[in-house]
Amino acid sequence: MQRIIVIGTTGSGKTTLARNIAGRLRLPHGEQDAWNHGPGWQPAPEADFRAAVDAFTSGPAWVMDGNYRKARDIGWARADTLVWLDYPGQLVFWRLLTRTARRVVGRQELWNGNRETLRGAFEADAPLRWFFRTHWHRRRETPELTTGFPHLTVIRLRSACETRRWLQNL
Repeated sequence: MQRIIVIGTTGSGKTTLARNIAGRLRLPHGEQDAWNHGPGWQPAPEADFRAAVDAFTSGPAWVMDGNYRKARDIGWARADTLVWLDYPGQLVFWRLLTRTARRVVGRQELWNGNRETLRGAFEADAPLRWFFRTHWHRRRETPELTTGFPHLTVIRLRSACETRRWLQNL
């Protein structure tokens, strides 16, 4: 495991796990959300986003988190391991709800000066609503998507306990 992608539904803990893996293995960590969300929540132009993924994954060893289709062909092709956080919907939703509340109340800066707001938490593309549009769809499509990248070692983690045990044994 030298080039690792961590995927999962919004709020599943991708970034936290990716940072932990990167720390344990002493590898650089890249967060696709940071490359995608420009100031004022403006999405990065696709060419810029792909260039960021391309530059980061051109190294010999790394950990990257994110589900973006627009650069999957780059990251997944270069990865050797895909770690999939496939948690039950109720767990992910609870984590997402508490994370959103913590970020709103604490006015936590995320990427490029962006902060979640109470009003923004209910917009169409906000994580809370995005969860309902993507969680079950991703659970169905991910196994098929991985068949297109037969070189990947796929690690499917279905609970927080399973993830903790896996990380401890890393």
